[in-house]
Amino acid sequence: MLSVLSYGRLVARAVLGGLSQTDGRDYSLISASYGFGKDFRKGILKKGMCYGDDACFIARHRSADVLGVADGVGGWRDYGVDPSQFSATLMRTCERLVKEGRFIPNNPVGILTSGYYELLQNKVPLLGSSTACIVVLDRRSHRLHTCNLGDSGFLVVRGGEVVHRSDEQQHYFNTPFQLSIAPPGAEGVVLSDSPEAADNSSFDVQLGDIILTATDGLFDNMPDYMILQELKKLKTSNYDSVLQTAQSIAKQAHDLAYDPNYMSPFAQFACDNGLNVRGGKPDDITVLLSIVAEYTD
Repeated sequence: MLSVLSYGRLVARAVLGGLSQTDGRDYSLISASYGFGKDFRKGILKKGMCYGDDACFIARHRSADVLGVADGVGGWRDYGVDPSQFSATLMRTCERLVKEGRFIPNNPVGILTSGYYELLQNKVPLLGSSTACIVVLDRRSHRLHTCNLGDSGFLVVRGGEVVHRSDEQQHYFNTPFQLSIAPPGAEGVVLSDSPEAADNSSFDVQLGDIILTATDGLFDNMPDYMILQELKKLKTSNYDSVLQTAQSIAKQAHDLAYDPNYMSPFAQFACDNGLNVRGGKPDDITVLLSIVAEYTD
């Protein structure tokens, strides 16, 4: 089954390549998602917005458009815990907070913090860990506010070049910053970071800017130049074109992940850390692709 996630009743106009933002118009995002679960068939979307242990959301409020991705830490499966439950619940909670208006557009870490603490207070025990990235477009100010914890992340592309991006957070090789809920008595043993440790940024966007938000399954398998080559195929700002490009990017990353002879960004990073590694990195892949457009209700 092909996954198609439309962004609702959005009719927008944008010129790819960017326009001056010195105007009083509100901006919005035309967004689509596509992905693969490592252990699932191509394009299969699990219940909710989840690809394997990855989870994501696309939400809209009168003041802002908000995107989120999270990557559940697969090591929990060795202890009988489904890693997707933590990431999916975290993203669903953040999405609900946005739809209820319980957020401030210039404080995306507040969304992540509130969502995480709701999980901690959940009456039903929920164990697991996840990276997380939240991207907020403030419609009126035309500013993109972001927070990123771990090795998921985002790119802002303008005129075929990356003009803004997230910073990856790693404790050491292949061990990203992560939110966690540990079993009682194991709090000091399980790696856990505070949501306030997330890297924060703000950036002025222009009409036609492309925002790519994704989990590490993309970035570990596709370097920037490959991503930019795919984004060149995005010639219009309509939803179908955005979806088609998101599919193309995710599919290429998926194919490269299973190429044993490909020197992937992950393999290069491993070699830099003294490991003899070659090939792609099989992993869940989630891609959210967005274009900044003029908002029309």
